[in-house]
Amino acid sequence: MAFALSGARVFDGDSIRNGLAVVIDGARIVEVVSNEKLDSGIERRVLNGGILAPGFIDVQVNGGGGALLNDNPTIDTVRRIVESHRKFGTTGMLPTVITDAPAVLSQAIASVKAARAKSVPGVLGIHIEGPFLDREHKGAHEQRFIREMTEADLVRIANADCGCIMLTLAANRVPPAMIKSLAGKGVLVSLGHSAASFAEAAEALAAGARAFTHLFNAMSQMTGREPGMVGAALADPNSFCGLIADGFHIHDAAMKLALAAKPHSRIMLVTDAMPTAAGGPEGFELQGRAVRRLKGKLVLEDGTLAGSNLTMDEALRHCVERLGVSVEDALRMASLNPAAFLKREHELGRIKSGYLASLVHLSNDLRIVETWVDGK
Repeated sequence: MAFALSGARVFDGDSIRNGLAVVIDGARIVEVVSNEKLDSGIERRVLNGGILAPGFIDVQVNGGGGALLNDNPTIDTVRRIVESHRKFGTTGMLPTVITDAPAVLSQAIASVKAARAKSVPGVLGIHIEGPFLDREHKGAHEQRFIREMTEADLVRIANADCGCIMLTLAANRVPPAMIKSLAGKGVLVSLGHSAASFAEAAEALAAGARAFTHLFNAMSQMTGREPGMVGAALADPNSFCGLIADGFHIHDAAMKLALAAKPHSRIMLVTDAMPTAAGGPEGFELQGRAVRRLKGKLVLEDGTLAGSNLTMDEALRHCVERLGVSVEDALRMASLNPAAFLKREHELGRIKSGYLASLVHLSNDLRIVETWVDGK
């Protein structure tokens, strides 16, 4: 049965507008009309001010609410992660499995596929981060599981049938021919955890790589004579860059530089969230290693960052309050830009007729009031 949401300013993906009602029927938006033109017979659900915006899309979510996909790759874990983050505005995500044993990766793929088959709300696909990485920039990834990609791996990932498939790999460890093959089969290749040179990163982009995973983190840095992966990311106007805007992974000044160098339409906010995020515990174990929360950040015993406690609404507020990003730009970084990266911008990331009714209602201070996924 159709209903209309009114009483809030509407961010349609381009601008914030007043006096509008959003009509929803089933999973999709039927129309966006002025309140005066709204059919008097339709059910009205009046929101108490604030902003109605496209729901947030997070392409890097390891866990939340006490659950970790690597630790227990089941459909119940996937459901728990998406339900935990939905309370903080994330209406679509890629549950993320990091470098692990082949059996764990296979189980994670199967679990996400099963979740989509069961229509678990908000599961858009899977992000496989590793194991085809560079040990020099492994971060919190377990070294013993890092390995070279084989043709069998390529075929298995390309045929995962999980919706959107994002694969983070090292540009200096996976040949351009393999990247081209993956991209040709629809895999969204992202570059990360790598000591690749500027030339190697540029070659991977030319082969079809589409993004950089958590820009600045676990990658070769930019210098005047060797721009490295960071330089390749900032110099390329077409590739997407994930930013973990938590104040720990990237200095605010570095994020401002990225925003000055890169088209804002190619920046996407990500959380890299772990089980402690979205209402989880103070600590957890990652592949037998203790991870603890230390002054807001997650670290292994040696001090290595191990994901984050971040939620997308916190990332949004960080951009607006500390980086000076406009509310409109920040909302696009949380919704339309990741939708475009996933090649779903034709039905996600805007409030527009025909688009999926995956929405978030925020208060004026950008706190989450309510969410809808596919109209529910």
